[in-house]
Amino acid sequence: MSRQLTAPKWVAGWLCSRLNISFIFQEYLTRQQKMCTYNKRKHPNCIHAQRTLWTDRTCLRRPILRKGIAWKNVLCLPLCLTYSSFIRTYLTKSYPVLNGSIQPIHRHVFEFNLRNSMACGERYLELMEQVTKGGGDKAILRHTQRNKKLLVRDRLQLLLDKGEILELSPFAGLGMPYGDIPAAGCITGVGKVRDVWCVFIANDATIKGGTAYPITVKKQLRAQAIAIQNGLPCIYLVDSGGAFLPLQADIFPDKNHGGRMFYNEAVMSALGIPQVAVVCGSCTAGGAYIPTMAEETVMVDRIGTIFLAGPPLVKAATGEDVSPEELGGASLHAKISGCIDHFAATEEEAYECVRNIIATLNLDIPSNKISDFEEPRFAAEELNGLAPRDYAHTLNVKLVLSRLTDGSKFLEFKALYGTTLVTGFAQIKGHLVGIVANNGELTHNASLKGSHFVQLCDQRDIPIIFLQNTRPNVTMAGTLSKAEDVTNQLKAQGTMISAVACSTVPKITIIIGGCYGGESFPMCGRSFDPNFLFLWPNARIGLVGPSYFREVQKSDGEIQDETQLKIMKEMLENESSAFHSSSRVWDDGIILPKDTRMVIGQCLNIIKQKPRLHSQPEKHAVLRM
Repeated sequence: MSRQLTAPKWVAGWLCSRLNISFIFQEYLTRQQKMCTYNKRKHPNCIHAQRTLWTDRTCLRRPILRKGIAWKNVLCLPLCLTYSSFIRTYLTKSYPVLNGSIQPIHRHVFEFNLRNSMACGERYLELMEQVTKGGGDKAILRHTQRNKKLLVRDRLQLLLDKGEILELSPFAGLGMPYGDIPAAGCITGVGKVRDVWCVFIANDATIKGGTAYPITVKKQLRAQAIAIQNGLPCIYLVDSGGAFLPLQADIFPDKNHGGRMFYNEAVMSALGIPQVAVVCGSCTAGGAYIPTMAEETVMVDRIGTIFLAGPPLVKAATGEDVSPEELGGASLHAKISGCIDHFAATEEEAYECVRNIIATLNLDIPSNKISDFEEPRFAAEELNGLAPRDYAHTLNVKLVLSRLTDGSKFLEFKALYGTTLVTGFAQIKGHLVGIVANNGELTHNASLKGSHFVQLCDQRDIPIIFLQNTRPNVTMAGTLSKAEDVTNQLKAQGTMISAVACSTVPKITIIIGGCYGGESFPMCGRSFDPNFLFLWPNARIGLVGPSYFREVQKSDGEIQDETQLKIMKEMLENESSAFHSSSRVWDDGIILPKDTRMVIGQCLNIIKQKPRLHSQPEKHAVLRM
């Protein structure tokens, strides 16, 4: 809280620092009272001792880290509001400023990257327009006019607070072998409901009637995983016709197929993660378990139904004619079966009911998001020219950092050692973070440096941001000495892999260029379970780059004719694109470079909501490599 109020108020200097005259503590005192209520409720026997905090009426001077800092006016605050974060905010303001200027010698590379980013951006907008249209004009007309239902995005507008919404994997389902399934037939993301960050999973019945395809299941499971990992309440807007039977072998039987959703619901409830469901359409077959396993369920009259088999199957099995409302309507489940907890006459009433349910969760939500921070000194739009067209057109990653961090400030760790990996501390949207960024090949020294830094962040409970751009080729060991170097490099990379895998702090990965081969693992690729992983539109994902495929084939001793190599290269070129990756839900979505800072800030705010226990006695010491 103190960090929010003080962040922009300090004017840093080596000999002295002072507070602006406009610095007012009224809002601070109001928030102080609210925060103390929580501590008194949790620790009723705690004696809240008084301690001092300086404001701007009387002037005193205290030495901190050999700096004379002007402190003013004494206020008495409870011990539970220590000023450690108050001082830390000042100290981070003194971080060195990065030089983000584009040098004339690099201008041609910048312009080459810019042209590629513009083309990728146009592709991004085209696909986003396709996704927004859902199942098309005819399906939308049938959904709204005949079935009298709201569109899924209109439903979310009624449910969520106005403001920040982080949509996940919007391009999922495009270009699948079984056809285009825009947004995989459902919208998932994280948004605020009554100031509480919640995961939402909303079926879009305009797409294939809400039928679940394999990619639909995968996207929904990823949303549940984010809810579990970040401790977020989960809201289901159910309007589904069940599984697509011709693909049942890819939907039903395996561990991470459809049944996993119900397993996750039970586990989430056991973990204390609230779940609320709204039945706002058909809820058939396996989809019927979602609302019946949620902790609270709201059902809309006339349009919501829950049953394992619909009227046509009842007719075929028993010869009985029955209407959907009689078989599984809202009145039946509210009055007789008890499957639902709240009866809603309209959709608007249903979503207002959900908002009220979220308000009853009695969660200890952190204070309002940090709003007092410096903007970067360099334009975010210039990131388009820093997004590499390929590995050969990569500029210094510090140019990227200067457009992401608060005030373009960055405290580098081991600046002269292992320079192909940049590590250090910064603030993004007022949040203290550690940054690990590729700046070339992940060498032996760079890997040891990364291991050391990741352990530091883990011990200090600082979230880590990984900016990934790994090389697309594989090192060939032609001589004995070269083989020894490669072996040592692999051992060091393995050490960093262990450090990243075992770290307990939140991790966010942004692939800004290449995500190739083994070097992507120490940089917290998808298999290392980052809290969030996003791609820039120019990103490439693969074991090797398409241009280096011939070298790998030669090293394996496989000889293929030119036609086969050409076909294989084209396949790799297509499958390594960011859009192919996102359509398969290998990530959490594609973001434009200029939006990177905003998205990271949203993710940090979301992660902050979960109470975290850290620094357990059994944690090991930091090992210097």
